[in-house]
Amino acid sequence: MGCCRYASNHPDAQHVCQDLHQADWTQVPAHDLLMASPACQGHTHARGKERSHHDATRSTAWAVVSAAEYHRPAYVMVENVPEFARWALYPAWCAAMSALGYALSPIILDAADLGVPQHRKRLFIVGTRSKHPVELALPVFAHVPALSFVDFGAGKWAPVNRPGRSPRTLTRVAAGRRQYGSRFLAPYYGSGSGETGRCLSRPIGTITTRDRWSVIDGDCMRMLTADENRAAMAFPAEYRLPENHRLAVHMLGNAVPPPMTREVINALRKAA
Repeated sequence: MGCCRYASNHPDAQHVCQDLHQADWTQVPAHDLLMASPACQGHTHARGKERSHHDATRSTAWAVVSAAEYHRPAYVMVENVPEFARWALYPAWCAAMSALGYALSPIILDAADLGVPQHRKRLFIVGTRSKHPVELALPVFAHVPALSFVDFGAGKWAPVNRPGRSPRTLTRVAAGRRQYGSRFLAPYYGSGSGETGRCLSRPIGTITTRDRWSVIDGDCMRMLTADENRAAMAFPAEYRLPENHRLAVHMLGNAVPPPMTREVINALRKAA
């Protein structure tokens, strides 16, 4: 489904959907830049306790080494959660890339600093076939508030105090009202803003793979729409999403905000 959706947005690109552990890199055209986002589920704390499939998802990082070994592109860019650098095999992964001739430049970026209306910290590792790692100079943009994409005329609203509402939700809403008035955001889980709510004048917190953020307007509330999640990820309004809301949110939560990739590539072009 993800590949099909990507193809609908990029019809002129070649698309191959398969298990990376079975990828045949001889079938991939030669390229100057390899961009990869290995599965992060085995590293991020967002998934809670360890699960048995995490070993398999973590191993997708080795596909980057395999692809780089065959094609030896001039540049490699890898994106993941910051916890990727605390993976027990991260030093071995870096050593493997070094053995292929790549000098690595890791940098942790917050999407909000690059013009995305969302705080989303991610690790970018740039590999260059050079003697020394390159120094990336990233610009810093003014933060874009969540109010830039929240549409108070959209979505399906429900009373805050409807029967069956979780006491924890009511506590979050009450805390948000005390701090921010009648209009604000509140996550359904998590610490930090999960206890206090979040004002609309700052970027939203991280967009996850399942509905997390609710919008409160007076005595009513609703979850973010798929369109609002898309805008929070800084995808253009014309970017096509699956019609199924849950699938759309899942794909957006797994995505990389386009401005982050763009600015890293621009910085690499200037530094290389």
